[in-house]
Amino acid sequence: MPLYEFRCRTCESTFEVRRPMSEASDPATCPEGHPGAVRLLSVFASVGGGSAPAASPAPSSGGGCGSGCGCAH
Repeated sequence: MPLYEFRCRTCESTFEVRRPMSEASDPATCPEGHPGAVRLLSVFASVGGGSAPAASPAPSSGGGCGSGCGCAH
């Protein structure tokens, strides 16, 4: 089940709620009991640790892209 981030309009606290996607846009009640919190746009970033091979650094001279490149240089 996805985790959504909300912000309370009354006390301005930010909190997370785990709920089904079908209820993603429904208002939430903050932990302090204030109704009508709004969902925030969450940003997800994944850095490193992927299964894609690491890119080789470009050579400092010679104008080529290296032995792993498929270009015609």
